[in-house]
Amino acid sequence: MAIIAECPLCRLHQSAKNEKCTRCQASLKSLIRAQKVKFYVKYRVNGKQIKELVGKSIDEAKDADGKRRSQKREGRIFEIVPDHKMTFNKLKEWYLELESTENLKSFERIEDCLDNFSKVFGEMLVGEIKPTDLESYQLQREKQKASPATIDMELVIAKTMVNKALENDLVGGRTIKAFKSMKRKLRRGSNARNRLLTIEEYVKLLDVAPDYLKNILVIAMNTGLRKGEILNLRWPSIDQDKKFIRLTNTETKEKQSKTVPINQNVKTILDSISQSSEHDHVIFYRGKPIAAGLRKSMLAACKKIGIDYGMNKPGGLRFHDIRTSVKTYMLRAGVDKALRDTILGHSLQGMDMYYIKPTDQDLQDAMTCYTKWLDDQMKTAKAKLKKGTHRGTQKKRSLNLK
Repeated sequence: MAIIAECPLCRLHQSAKNEKCTRCQASLKSLIRAQKVKFYVKYRVNGKQIKELVGKSIDEAKDADGKRRSQKREGRIFEIVPDHKMTFNKLKEWYLELESTENLKSFERIEDCLDNFSKVFGEMLVGEIKPTDLESYQLQREKQKASPATIDMELVIAKTMVNKALENDLVGGRTIKAFKSMKRKLRRGSNARNRLLTIEEYVKLLDVAPDYLKNILVIAMNTGLRKGEILNLRWPSIDQDKKFIRLTNTETKEKQSKTVPINQNVKTILDSISQSSEHDHVIFYRGKPIAAGLRKSMLAACKKIGIDYGMNKPGGLRFHDIRTSVKTYMLRAGVDKALRDTILGHSLQGMDMYYIKPTDQDLQDAMTCYTKWLDDQMKTAKAKLKKGTHRGTQKKRSLNLK
């Protein structure tokens, strides 16, 4: 048995007897006095090594170490199993404090979902949560008008947390068993959307959108990038010479690097934007990067052209539907599936992922094909809208003469 200290600066686990961290050379003694160091008690149960989180007090760590030694000596192994003292709230606190969790872009959503769980299971021992308890939770959330997708997401996040705890010996196998047995409320693919942004709607939106939103819409429709990828797009990711947007694995949702060709429509937008001296974001509003999203501006623009905005409205548009539209329109333009998937960042399936290696030129050719199709469609849509406006004007003049 041993007491392990976690350096708060470099996260290295090491002996609590060390005066300095063996990796970053920080003074462990000073950090321990300031109660910034997390302590773990390390021991074995039935041949399996367990690392138990105690807290930030060295005295509590020594007490816990002494207690575990006593329990093991007296053969009271059952009392050492973590599930028998780990509450859901305590497990949630541990999980949310992990650096790997804090760095997730979805951290706030994870925290909200676990908070919903805590309202029901907060002080309950995780080892005592049964499948029937989780079924009751699903029914309770349904009565609270939560959507099936939301209920499933909450269970998946809780299951992910318990899996992580199992890997770190904080819970036993029977705890994860309860979560693994749960069935989803939503059938796979049953909530898939079929809303596309039509070319006419796109043309109308460009006419009424403010400049910053127009820039975003053009980039979205001509690249298939996600909203977050566009709002977080920075100038170092723009390869102006070779005309590519190159995103690293830390800048994409799929955690894989992505190369997207820049066509003439996007190049025109990029050339029109003056780079800020305060930040390197490509897209900004009133001199600052956009952090709050685009709901208000999209809602206003959609209202001006007479369409609903929001996924809760029948036939309503949402920003992500533009990405769906791009992939559909690439299909209509004749772009090969492997190239569509590569540009949008979707993984190639089967043996394609091993044998198909598109080059930059392949991607540029695919984008040229799509751009020609899109420009032709926009030209037709503009002519149709202009003709409709002309007819409306003539009709109005005719009524006035009468």
